[in-house]
Amino acid sequence: MRSILSDIGMDKQIIKVIIGEKQQEISRLKLLQRAEPFDEHASYVLTGIRRAGKSYTLYQDMQAKLTSGKAQVEDFLYINFEDERIASIQAPELGQILDAYWEMYEQEKPYIYLDEIQNVEGWEKFARRLTESKHRVMITGSNAKMLSKEVSSTLGGSYIQRDIYPFSFSEYLRYHGVELKKNWEYHPETRLVVIRHFQEYFCYGGFAESFGQSNKREWLTSLYQKIVLGDIVERNKIRNPRVLRLLVRKLADSVMQATTLKRLEHIIKSAGDSISQTVLKDYLGYLEDAYLTFSIPNLISPLTEQQTIVKRYFADNGFLNNFLFSGETKLLENIVAVHLHQQFHNIPEEMRLFYYYKGVEVDFCIPEAELAVQVSYNIDDLSTYEREVRGLVSFLKVFKKYHGVIVTWDTERQITEDDITIEVVPVWKWLLSS
Repeated sequence: MRSILSDIGMDKQIIKVIIGEKQQEISRLKLLQRAEPFDEHASYVLTGIRRAGKSYTLYQDMQAKLTSGKAQVEDFLYINFEDERIASIQAPELGQILDAYWEMYEQEKPYIYLDEIQNVEGWEKFARRLTESKHRVMITGSNAKMLSKEVSSTLGGSYIQRDIYPFSFSEYLRYHGVELKKNWEYHPETRLVVIRHFQEYFCYGGFAESFGQSNKREWLTSLYQKIVLGDIVERNKIRNPRVLRLLVRKLADSVMQATTLKRLEHIIKSAGDSISQTVLKDYLGYLEDAYLTFSIPNLISPLTEQQTIVKRYFADNGFLNNFLFSGETKLLENIVAVHLHQQFHNIPEEMRLFYYYKGVEVDFCIPEAELAVQVSYNIDDLSTYEREVRGLVSFLKVFKKYHGVIVTWDTERQITEDDITIEVVPVWKWLLSS
């Protein structure tokens, strides 16, 4: 597929320099292999929050091809559209990227990697044209809008969508050189190492770039500002970003609680700002579009309420922790929500993650896994024990095929109530075994 576009507007020499620079980087980078297998002949759209590892995943795919001997560095065409040297590129000029590559190499069908392509308005038709010409393409983007029904229609089903998340706890341990052998949980020294690492992961989350930072909170604050100002305020032309920031703080305060639009509207108005429910709904959508937050509905709510009465969580504990003081219980529930959300996001909506409330509350239930999860920092207090255990037992009596788990900070045992057995598991162990 040779482009017949003119050279006006985009300097192909700059593109050639970028292609060459990226080819040199490929073999130099030392990567932790993440469990993201890709079909050799399929094309993918990778989405997720900024700095979650989408570019990392592209490099991993390229390195796998180099290691297996299926490709040489010259076979890769990698462009990052956040490179300021091509910030002005327009959709009609995208074909010149291929022209520049073909002027450098004879390879007719390079492996094509287009990073953060949502920065180019109208990119979809070019992406579809590539796969129609039998190129194998991998695309990344940080905005869920690029996967709207309209865009999916434009792509014509030629791409497989895959969400990329910050590191899980098991990936975090492997990054830090902790390899867990069989029965590791029975070795006191290994348990202590795992718990020590978990305490930092619990507070600062799974963004790999933050791991080596001396001031992780500062790095996370900077990333948060980039997401809010760049991916949300600027892209959606928000005139009053102060209200958006206030909304995020109030969502952090409300983790663990189901909220309605009306309640959030009242909270914002009580702080001295005004916002309509229509605008509020838009703002909440923008936060989810940028992958900063996600929501889960009540399992037994009618469909109309499942969009309006939900529990909202943050995509990573590092972000949530920036808004909290002594927020261990909220961080604990959030990290469980994130883990379950990542595990069950790629299944039909009616089988995904829910909470349950009807007289009693269960924090999480997953129809796909027939699993009910209660989260409690500890259950030593009698009233806490009664609330958490009785609520779960009541749920399990109705949903008899489900099995129940209570995730705590450090308690491990079995509880049997009314012939129903519930596993109580420390969070660090549950994250590695569930």
